Amino acid sequence: MWKEGSLRVNSSVYHYWMKVYEEGSRFGIDGGKISKLMLKRDGVIAANYDRGWDIKPIDPDTQLAVEILLHSDNY
Repeated sequence: MWKEGSLRVNSSVYHYWMKVYEEGSRFGIDGGKISKLMLKRDGVIAANYDRGWDIKPIDPDTQLAVEILLHSDNY
């Protein structure tokens, strides 16, 4: 199932898209349910996971945004 939304971390606003399955798999982030995840800030990709990290989180705010999404949907 695809999910889309926005998330504010400190002064950064991210728009995200992620594909979340009912069960974790080896393709998911850390073996979890999210197999695809893209975060954009100001129209620029700040992190992208597509069965592996294509673009790792580019800064601490982006890393925190990823962790928030992982906590809410990955495990």
